[in-house]
Amino acid sequence: MSIQARAHSFLRSTPLRYYYHLLKARIGGAPQSDESAILARLAVNCPRTFVEFGFHPTEYNCIGLANFNGLLVDGDDTTVRLAKAVLSSRIEARQSFITLDNIKTLGAHFPKLGVLSVDVDGNDYWFLKELLPVKPAVISVEYNASLGLNPVTVPYDPSFDRKDKHESGWYHGASITALTKLCKDHGYKLVAVSAAGGNIFFVPESSNLPELEPAQAYRESTLRNRWSGTMAKEQWDRIKHMPFVDAT
Repeated sequence: MSIQARAHSFLRSTPLRYYYHLLKARIGGAPQSDESAILARLAVNCPRTFVEFGFHPTEYNCIGLANFNGLLVDGDDTTVRLAKAVLSSRIEARQSFITLDNIKTLGAHFPKLGVLSVDVDGNDYWFLKELLPVKPAVISVEYNASLGLNPVTVPYDPSFDRKDKHESGWYHGASITALTKLCKDHGYKLVAVSAAGGNIFFVPESSNLPELEPAQAYRESTLRNRWSGTMAKEQWDRIKHMPFVDAT
């Protein structure tokens, strides 16, 4: 293990992790790519509320939505404790291990929802499917670029952990094709994709924004490719034998 990897592991496994990220948050946070800029553009005329599932206090998608009231939900206690220490009082952070049994209640936290963000590295497709009846004005959801354009999602598992499912960590979530089909079936259209190839964005079909097709919008994950030294096709070849649900 390299010195950098050992240092990262040390930070994750000790109280120093909390104070490291506390300092980082005090200095200022940001999303991992351009998600906040995309959401700020898409959410101009929507209710000033957001709910985000799966977050870090210094790197969450809705971080740029100034003056919005928000609910951030994550299963990690340290993440939530840190969020409560550094975030504005208009943003509630709640520790909860998300399942299909409780996500609908969490999604209905606000009477009218402006932005819904789902980025949980696991049951993203199934959680989004359960939340679509809430009718958010804007949707941000993580897609798994390692799945390419195959219209698939992982099966629902209430205890899903991508690190336990496959040693690569690449077996999780759903493809851009599967998520676009799901949203289209509920009256939404694909209008943007993050520059780093991680999140896609949907608005109601009545919007005058141009619609994108999955094949046109798809981008490989620049971070995953860089860290692993592989491309999406190689990643898919590693996990294509795993159980998948056809989402067509």
